[in-house]
This record gives sequence, C-alpha cells and structure tokens, in this order.
Amino acid sequence: MPLALYLLAMAVFAMGTSEFMLAGLLPGIAADLDVTVGTAGTLTSAFAIGMVVGAPLMAGLARNRPPRSGLLGFVVVFAAAHVLAATTASFPVLFATRVTAALANAGFLAVALTTAARLVAADQKGRALAVLLSGTTAATIAGVPAGSVLGTLLGWRATFWAVAALCLPAALGILQGVPASPVPAGTSHRPALRAELVQLKSPRLALVMLLGALVNAATFASFTFLAPVVTDTAGLGELWVSIVLVLFGLGSFTGITVAGRVSDHRPGLVLTLGGPLLALGWPSLAVLADRPAALLVLVFLQGALSFALGSTLITRVLYEASGAPTMAGSYATAAFNIGAAGGPLLAATSLDTALSKLGPLWVSGLLVALALLVAFPLRGVIAPGRSTEAPR
Repeated sequence: MPLALYLLAMAVFAMGTSEFMLAGLLPGIAADLDVTVGTAGTLTSAFAIGMVVGAPLMAGLARNRPPRSGLLGFVVVFAAAHVLAATTASFPVLFATRVTAALANAGFLAVALTTAARLVAADQKGRALAVLLSGTTAATIAGVPAGSVLGTLLGWRATFWAVAALCLPAALGILQGVPASPVPAGTSHRPALRAELVQLKSPRLALVMLLGALVNAATFASFTFLAPVVTDTAGLGELWVSIVLVLFGLGSFTGITVAGRVSDHRPGLVLTLGGPLLALGWPSLAVLADRPAALLVLVFLQGALSFALGSTLITRVLYEASGAPTMAGSYATAAFNIGAAGGPLLAATSLDTALSKLGPLWVSGLLVALALLVAFPLRGVIAPGRSTEAPR
C-alpha cells in the first residue's frame, strides 16, 4: 500500500479520536456544563449530523481543488474548532463546535476516501479503506482511552486540547506525503457534478448505504453510552472505562483488518457470518453486563463484528458509486454518519425507560436485526457475483 495512505490514516486517527472520545467524557461534560448525560449525548449526534451534511457539501466544494490543499484546509478548521471547544463554558457553543469540527472531518474523510481509492488498483479498494480506517481503529485503541484517562485526571477540556495538538503532525504528514494531484493519468475527464449525484438513484447504492447506516447506528447507540454501563451496571471504577474502550478498539482493529482482506472479493461472506452474530451480541451484552468478565469479552467481540460489517458496507458503497469518482467518498461518509447521528438519539430515548442504562444495548440489537431483515431478501443485490470493477 502507498505511503500516502498511512499518512492519511494519521489524520484520521486525530479525527477519529475526537469522534469517539465523548464516550468516556459525557459524565464530566454534563456535570461541568450543568446538563443531563442524555443532553450531553446529543453532542455525538451533533457531530454525526455535521458529518452527514458536510460529506456531500464539502466534497462538492473541494472537488475542483487539489486534494492536498483541500485535506490541509479541513485539518486546520478541525483544529480551530477544538481550541474553541476547550475554552467555552457554554453548551450551545460546544454543540456548535462539534458541528463545525464534523463539517471539516466530513470534507476530509470524503476527499481522503476518494484519494485512497485512486492510489490503488481497482480491485484493492477494500484493502485501501482498511489502511485508511486503521486510523479510526487506532483512535479507539489508543486515542480514545488516553483521552478518557486524560479527562478523568485533568478534566474533559484537556482532551479537546490534546486533539487540537494531534492535528499538527497530521497536517505535516499531509504536506509531506500526499501528492498535490494524485489522479492517475487519463482520468482527468471526470463526469459533471450532476452526473455524479445521479448515481444516488441507483437501487444497489441506496441499499448498501441504508445497511451501512443501520449497522453504524447500532454501533454508536451503544458505544456512546457505554461508560455508565461500565461504572454503574458492572460496578467497575471510572478508569475501567478506558480499559473497556481499549478492548472495543482492539476488536474494531481486528474486525476491520480481517474484513479488509476479503471485502473486495467476498463481502457476502462477511455479512452472512457477521450479521447474525452482531445482532445476537448486543442483547447478550445487555443481559450479561453486570458480569465484568462477560462484559469485557463481549465488548471486544462487538467491536470486531461492528467494524467488520461497517467497513465492508462502506467498501461496497465505493464500488457501487464508481460512476461518481469525486463524490463516492462523500456518499460512504454520509451513510456511515447517518447511522452515527440516529443511533445515539434513539438510544437516548431508551435511557428514561425501564431498561435504563441497558436500553442502548437493546436498541443496537434491534437496529442490526432490522438491517438483516432488509438485507436477507436482497442478498443477491449486495453480492451478486461480479461487478464491473471487482469480484464480489
């Protein structure tokens, strides 16, 4: 894989840390800004909404600019939003900074996904995506738990400052490693924006985007509210939240690495085996959450299954949107974050029911079950055998 992919993954690490870090910071933010934990949880949805809106918008604005300058600009705006977030005492301002950071993240990821696909052979998009998204899994393994520890010891604001600082080496990596125009020779005559947007009418593209949104909604529904499950239901100390986040991150790294090897050629295998296991795993975690050993094992497994399925579906979006070379990354980003926006909102409504802190885990199980119900009768559409670009 090209060196530029790993440098892009460095920037994705900084942004992934920010996207996931609230899972360990919500109690501190809620207490400091005098809001409920459920209200603080809307910060995750705010970020995801900004990603959904920003993905096509930012990709459209950046499509006529050299990828390197666009990527660098998005990193600078992202860093500035975190500096403001670290200094505000207002929840509405903090909410606004999350939306702003998300817009920048969405633009970056949309351009990075498209750039990554161009840097490799046509049938290696899954592997390229696995390298790029390894920045996200590294964030869940190292960045998010470190941020949780930092937030516990020094307060949640310190974590925002740390993310802003991470943007500096990310920016330097982009300047040093990403070509100014990595478009292969002969591909300069790309379709018009309207022609790329028409790709969204494809039933196959719409299906994989829907399934990706549902699976990711399940992931964020539980991940966002995992800290109270660890401390209250399992009865573990606050520092155990970081350990649980590390396990989830290790699982996600395992899942995305394995899926990256097979998602280009056998996506149906990942979905058929992983989907039912993921659907059973979330309610199993809800039932066994009061047993620390079971909690630790299941968190790892759910991280692996969630990211194996999620990354496979994102890869399918890139394949099905091959007729939209500058916008395909934004479609994948939007699908991923529609789920990330809706999942925590649905999960938050369950916190005030009899299910209490375990409600989000049951919501996740229902969302994956819904995805399976949609996918099963249309499984031939998801992986029909061969595409114009790569074997299914």
